[in-house]
Amino acid sequence: MAKLLATFVVVVFFLGLAATTLAGDPDMLQDICVADYKSLQGPLRLNGFPCKRPENVTADDFFFGGLTNPAGNAAVGSVVTPASVENLPGLNTMGVSMARIDYAPWGVNPPHTHPRAAEVIFVLEGSLDVGFITTGGGNNTLFARTVRRGEVFVFPRGLVHFQKNNGGSPAAVVSAFSSQLPGTQSVAETLFGAAPPVPSDTLARAFQIDAGTVELIKSKFPPKH
Repeated sequence: MAKLLATFVVVVFFLGLAATTLAGDPDMLQDICVADYKSLQGPLRLNGFPCKRPENVTADDFFFGGLTNPAGNAAVGSVVTPASVENLPGLNTMGVSMARIDYAPWGVNPPHTHPRAAEVIFVLEGSLDVGFITTGGGNNTLFARTVRRGEVFVFPRGLVHFQKNNGGSPAAVVSAFSSQLPGTQSVAETLFGAAPPVPSDTLARAFQIDAGTVELIKSKFPPKH
């Protein structure tokens, strides 16, 4: 299993490196980058992160040990531990990152998207029901199946997807992304926990439910700021 996991990581890493050699405008590395016309007289503005001076770089800049142990589980029964450019500085400009996801029995990683990356998961332990939904032609086709220990599943960039532990014991996966900072936008939390809030009548119309139900759902997702 360790050898299989190592092969998976190496293949995904070099695929990411190959992708960075393609010509064209760079992808967004953060959610917004509003033009600041005074930047020539003020702080530097970048779509990403500036670079250290070479003499200040150490081997520790390319190391992260945070995926070693399982994480505790949140209310929905899953916790994501990222290894992105925000905690692994050596990833800057490489266009790849990773994460570990731990699931409690029957735990869910709720429907969400990664706007800047495709995702590949490798199941470390347990058995998961996974799926993603397409946008083509408004058909909203669901592609779903069960993946087990040692198996791999791919989620295309930007599409809504989910994972659910379908067993009574913990499960875990390692995820690889085609971005140094893929971003995660949870569907429910985005719509019902936004700040300022999305108007309740808009959500009521969109989901074809009454405003009281919208307010009840909003109470489950208090804004984080």
